[in-house]
Amino acid sequence: MKKTAEGSNAHEIPGGEETASKHEEPIDERRLLIRKMHTLESRYDPEVRMLRSPFSSPGYHTTLREAEFIHSTRDSLSYALGLLDTELPPYEQRALDIIGQVVSLQDTDRSHDTFGIWSWFYEEPLAQMSPPDWNWADFCGSRLVQGLTRHSQRFPETLRQEVIHSISYACEAIIKRNVGPDYTNIAILGAFVTRIAGEQLGRGDYADYGLERLQKLYDYTMQRGAFQEYNSPVYTYIAILELSKLRAATVDDRVRALSNELINLTWRTVAGYYHPATAQWSGPHSRCYQTLLNDQSKAFLQLATKGRVKFYKWEELPYEEEWYRSGFECPKAYLDTFTVPGTKEIRQRYEGNEADGSGKWAVTFMTPQVSVGSFTTSDLWNQRRPLLAYVDNNGLPAYIQLRCLHDGYDFCSARFKAKQDQGHLLFGIDFITNGGDTHPNLDPTGGAIEAEDLRLRLEIGGHLEGIAADSTAEGALIRIGEVECMLTTWFAAFTGHSGAQRNWTWEVQKTADFLLVELILYSGPRKRIDFTALQQAAMVFSLDIQQLPDESGPQLELTDNGKLRVSGSGEEAEAFSLWLRPGPGE
Repeated sequence: MKKTAEGSNAHEIPGGEETASKHEEPIDERRLLIRKMHTLESRYDPEVRMLRSPFSSPGYHTTLREAEFIHSTRDSLSYALGLLDTELPPYEQRALDIIGQVVSLQDTDRSHDTFGIWSWFYEEPLAQMSPPDWNWADFCGSRLVQGLTRHSQRFPETLRQEVIHSISYACEAIIKRNVGPDYTNIAILGAFVTRIAGEQLGRGDYADYGLERLQKLYDYTMQRGAFQEYNSPVYTYIAILELSKLRAATVDDRVRALSNELINLTWRTVAGYYHPATAQWSGPHSRCYQTLLNDQSKAFLQLATKGRVKFYKWEELPYEEEWYRSGFECPKAYLDTFTVPGTKEIRQRYEGNEADGSGKWAVTFMTPQVSVGSFTTSDLWNQRRPLLAYVDNNGLPAYIQLRCLHDGYDFCSARFKAKQDQGHLLFGIDFITNGGDTHPNLDPTGGAIEAEDLRLRLEIGGHLEGIAADSTAEGALIRIGEVECMLTTWFAAFTGHSGAQRNWTWEVQKTADFLLVELILYSGPRKRIDFTALQQAAMVFSLDIQQLPDESGPQLELTDNGKLRVSGSGEEAEAFSLWLRPGPGE
C-alpha cells in the first residue's frame, strides 16, 4: 500500500499507484456519504427507531457490564443527520423518526441535575448511569443543531418545535456547566452548540455565550501554543472537525476568524508531527487510544490533504457521516510537510510558566527513518504515550512504547521523567502514593495495591517481520530494519517487600502481535504491595536510537530531601529527579 501520493492541484484527485490518471474527477463526498449510509442499513432497528451497535464500554459512566447490543443516542443522531444529508427521499422519514425518538429521551425536568442531557444508551436511563455524562448535551446538541440548520424545512412543524426546545435545553445545560478552555473538545462543542443555536433561533444570550466561550479557548490556547490535550491524535482530530463545523456554519465574521486561527494552529501541529516514512503521528501523545493510526484517522488525513497522504483507493475510503459539509481541509502551506522527509527536533512547553522556564515539555526528534517522542514528566495511564518511537521497518511502521503494567493493565501511579537530546533518551520511573491504579483519579490506590504481577515493558508493535531483540548484561539491544536501539539500565531498586526482585535483567518474549522487552518488579502469588512502606522504588534507564550510548552513564546523587537527582554524563544541570522512596506526587 502506498502511503503518500503527489497531486498537481487542489481540484484534482492526486495521482499515485492507486489512481489511474491525474485527470480523475474531483472527490464526490456525497457519493461517499451515500455509500456509508448503505453500510449502516443493517444496523437500523425500526422497533426502537435507533441505530443498534455492539456493546462496548470504557469502564466508567455506564453501569452496563453485559449486553450484546445497545442503541446509542449520539450515534443514532449522527446516523439521522447523515440520512438527511444524502437528500434521498426514502431516507427522510427514517431520519425524522430517529430524531423524534432521541429527543424524547432527553431529561426535561428542570428539578434534576441532569436537565438537558441524555443517557448514552436507550437501554440505560440517566438515573442508572454512574455518573451521567454531561458531555452528551454537547454531543447530541451539536447533531440536532446541524440537523435543524441544514434541514429545518423538512421537519414537520411539531417535530421542529420539539427539536428547538431540545436544543434550548441542551444550551441551558451547557451554559450551567460552563466548562473551561482546558477541556478542549467540549469547550469547542459547547461553543458550537450555543453559538449556532443562538444564530438560528434568534437567542442573543446563547450566541453571546458561544462567542465568549470560543474567545476564552482562543486566548488560553494561543498563550500556551497548543491545546491542553497536547499532541493527542484523537482530541486534535475532534478539534479540527468541530472548529471546521463552527467556521462553516456561523454567519459571524468574528467567530469565523477565531475558528480559522485555531484551525491553522492545529494543522501546523499535525503536519509538524507527521512522520512521512512510517505514515504515523509522532509522539509523545497526551491522550491516545491506539498507538498506530486507525482507519478513521488515515481517512481523515487523506481527505483533508486531498490525497497528498494516501492510504486508500478513493472508492474504498472509510468515510464518516459527520465529515459531510464540515469544511475541514489542511491549509496548502502545510501540505509539503506531510510528504518531505527530513531531520528536525521539536521542543514545546505545554504546561508551566514561561517566565521562569518551569513546566512540562514535549520533545520529538525525527530523522527520515525514525521519530522519537517523550514528555519531561507524565503518568503512565493507558491513554498516555510519554515515550514513543516510530521506526521505518522496510516501508511499514513499527513502534516502541514504554508501559508499566499492574496485573496486565497500565498502572497510573508509576511516574515517568525524562530528558531527550536528539534520539538519546535518559529516563526514570518512580512511584507516587496518592495516584490512581487504572485511571489517574477515578480509582485511587491509597498507596497500596494487590498484585500478582508488576512490570515495566517496552512494547514493540506494528510490522514485526525482521525485528529482533536480545537481552544484554546492561539492558537490551533492539534491531528494527537498519535501526539499532540500545536500552541500558543505570539504576534499579524495588525493595522493602517480600518477594522483591533482585535480578534486574530485561526479559524478551514474542507474542502473536508484539515483541516484548520486560523488567519484572514482582511476579508471584497475589500479595499486597504497600508503596508507602517500600524503602526504595526507582529506576533510571537510557534508550539510544541510531547512536551509541554514553559508556560513562548519567550522574546520580541522593539529595537531603530523599530524591535521586539525575543528570547527564559530565553535566551539572539536573535532567530530572525521582523519589527514591515513594511519596505523594506534586
